[in-house]
Amino acid sequence: MINGMSNVGKVPELRNRLGITLLFLVIYRIGVFVPIPGVDTVQLGKMLEQQAGNLFGMFDMFTGGALKNFSIFALGIMPYISASIIIQLMTVVVPYLEKLSKEGEMGRKKITQYTRYGTVLLSLFQGYLISSFLENASGVSSDTMIVLNGGLGFKLFTMLTLTAGTAFIMWLGEQITERGIGNGISLIIFAGIIARFPAGIGTTLEWVRVGKMNVFMLIFIVLIMVAVVAAIIVMETGHRKVKVEYAKRLVGRKMYGGQSTYIPLKLNTAGVIPPIFASSLLMFPATIAQFLPESTFLEGLKSQMSPDKVLYNVAFVLMIIFFCYFYTALTFNPMDIADNMKKSGGSIPGIRPGAKTSDYIKRILNRITLVGSLYISAVCVLPTILMYQFDVPFYFGGTGLLIVIGVAIDTIQQFESHLTFRNYDGFMKKSRLRGRK
Repeated sequence: MINGMSNVGKVPELRNRLGITLLFLVIYRIGVFVPIPGVDTVQLGKMLEQQAGNLFGMFDMFTGGALKNFSIFALGIMPYISASIIIQLMTVVVPYLEKLSKEGEMGRKKITQYTRYGTVLLSLFQGYLISSFLENASGVSSDTMIVLNGGLGFKLFTMLTLTAGTAFIMWLGEQITERGIGNGISLIIFAGIIARFPAGIGTTLEWVRVGKMNVFMLIFIVLIMVAVVAAIIVMETGHRKVKVEYAKRLVGRKMYGGQSTYIPLKLNTAGVIPPIFASSLLMFPATIAQFLPESTFLEGLKSQMSPDKVLYNVAFVLMIIFFCYFYTALTFNPMDIADNMKKSGGSIPGIRPGAKTSDYIKRILNRITLVGSLYISAVCVLPTILMYQFDVPFYFGGTGLLIVIGVAIDTIQQFESHLTFRNYDGFMKKSRLRGRK
């Protein structure tokens, strides 16, 4: 792998793409520490530490601490992700958007434009909610206010600044995708998540130094982490191959077809969408309770729906399984695949074309979706086990770990594609320069 990485510097285009990617990621990380005036970030950070179980705590994790700093990038790229998911779901139910999705490059550009509009609207709405919440919230004591000078001006300024910050991040992501290496939006989320790792490692080493955690427990935790990362890599790259054979046909004097291929059905078709949806819904009681502190019902529900409670984890697993099936059903249509195979003269050995093929693919998809949903559930429950049973001082696992490993795999595959296209061996092969003239 090290030899394969050395080939990156031998390809000028790839070297330039890597430099552009790193430059834009550095710009993003600098913006995380540029605060919006009018907010006591020290009190805000203390409040977020006390309320890590609500939506604000989850957003702060994805933004790499930008919300805790209340920077111009406090919303991060989450409004864009939410708008993309909404547009993707609407594509299935709205005929106009479904038609656009089938019109190739022009349709894709139009859908991207609608996603941008949705991002701006969601950013304005979320900016208003956050500014209103901070204006009414107290710090660590009742006489310590987080917002120094509230009012309509503060709300408008915060809404516009946060929206502009999200729009700029969205532009950075698109530039990375177009001119850099990898998916820009995913890399920005990746950078925000891994930015929290050094602090967690430092805390762990400090615990070992002062005797709060013994060395054997540290080794045990490290082994668990390595095993979990390896398991996620295997599951994320795993897929079920459905063999497809194409009949031979004579066109003029040439014979076409007669070849075999396969349909790769991923074990985790839904990606990280199910845990994001599930955790968002489960965090609503804790979030709403911040706006209605006098409600005893919400306070009771909040205490029961915390990550260290059994009820929370059971509901979390059930909702992940549900959303895995729901999102897979929305984005993957076996009937369309069966129709396209029939039109192309393809068939699955032993299965009749048409409805029988669709039922066969659907049956396989239901089975592997169950395996994928259980795997995602295990990874997402892992942080609770590590933090509350083994006293691990940082958050390891869950949606963040799935995103980090998924983005890393995708980026490495793109490096592989660039290197092999230019007659270089990739990361996973012995590096040697093939003969070129």
